[in-house]
Amino acid sequence: MTITYRPAYSSVEDLVPYSAGKPIEEVAREMGLTRIVKLASNENPMGMSPLAVEAMNQAAAGVNRYPDGAGWDLKGKLSERLEVPRENIVLGNGSNEILELLAQLLLTEGDETLYAWPAFVVYRLATLAHGGRGIEVPLDGNLKHDLDAMADALTDRTRIVYVANPNNPTGTCVGRDELERFMDRVPENVPLVLDEAYFEFARHLDDFPDGMEYFRQGRPIVVVRTFSKAHGLAGLRVGYAVMPEPLANLLNRVRQPFNVNSMAQAAAMAALDDNDFVQRGLDHNRKELRRIQDAVESIGLTVTPSFTNFILIDLAGRSGQDVYEGLMKKGVIVRSMVPYGMPGTIRVTAGLSEENDMFLEALGEIIAEFP
Repeated sequence: MTITYRPAYSSVEDLVPYSAGKPIEEVAREMGLTRIVKLASNENPMGMSPLAVEAMNQAAAGVNRYPDGAGWDLKGKLSERLEVPRENIVLGNGSNEILELLAQLLLTEGDETLYAWPAFVVYRLATLAHGGRGIEVPLDGNLKHDLDAMADALTDRTRIVYVANPNNPTGTCVGRDELERFMDRVPENVPLVLDEAYFEFARHLDDFPDGMEYFRQGRPIVVVRTFSKAHGLAGLRVGYAVMPEPLANLLNRVRQPFNVNSMAQAAAMAALDDNDFVQRGLDHNRKELRRIQDAVESIGLTVTPSFTNFILIDLAGRSGQDVYEGLMKKGVIVRSMVPYGMPGTIRVTAGLSEENDMFLEALGEIIAEFP
């Protein structure tokens, strides 16, 4: 007997399960390799702060108890650092959860979300999962958000606007003037979600529009950030958002009661105190991205200038899937861009120097095989 199940929203049937970068263990089994490097998921190759490790280990002794569901201490530290009231802060099981909670809270069937494409695929997943319709505005010729075109795409059915700055998977940024012009055109009752998962990598830019500055000015925006990238806590799943208090109040009603675990809260608090660790990682990333770009361009490929911890490589007419699979056979896991509609590219995270060496050697060999 075949049992069928009908989702509440027909749009769920249009979803494709999220495809994460393949784990090292799976590639080892499939390929029979012993040396493998993973440069697919934009993780921090430097590990995590020793202060965070110590705090996490201490918190492990108390995991027989439920975590602080209000995240009082972590919110307090974030409130102090960001200069906003704790009532404006919502914690998430990674920033992904907050993006999804917004869709859960604000969408009914037929409502629209607005975002660029290609951008972070969770915008699409969250929209379809809750019966919404994603209005996807193509990036411009420089693979940046076309904010003027996005503003033109606003309708009376728009319920959420997502802007990733810097953008994933392209690594590009929008500047202050264009973002401010866009904010002026978004209705106040439509949350403009600034997804700043990679803001630490771009905040040195003179023209980078820090979302927190706009929030403190009174703009009705939602600024979403994560501890997964610059702080190296990807496996603990902890992120946060700053938003107008009425919206924060509603999100806290629909989120799970204990959505951020005790070890994650402790590690995040300690990570906020280790500026030296973050800076060392940023310095390493900037140096290695430059080195990867120079090496890739020397073999006739092009890259999109990146302000993140990854780089998008155009393979000059070659199949990105073929190159992705060829690299995997050589023990290097990168990201296929087929799910993003960019079949002639791959995305590569900047790893440790020796990991990047392995990638560049393997890439050179594969490009020679595919004229």
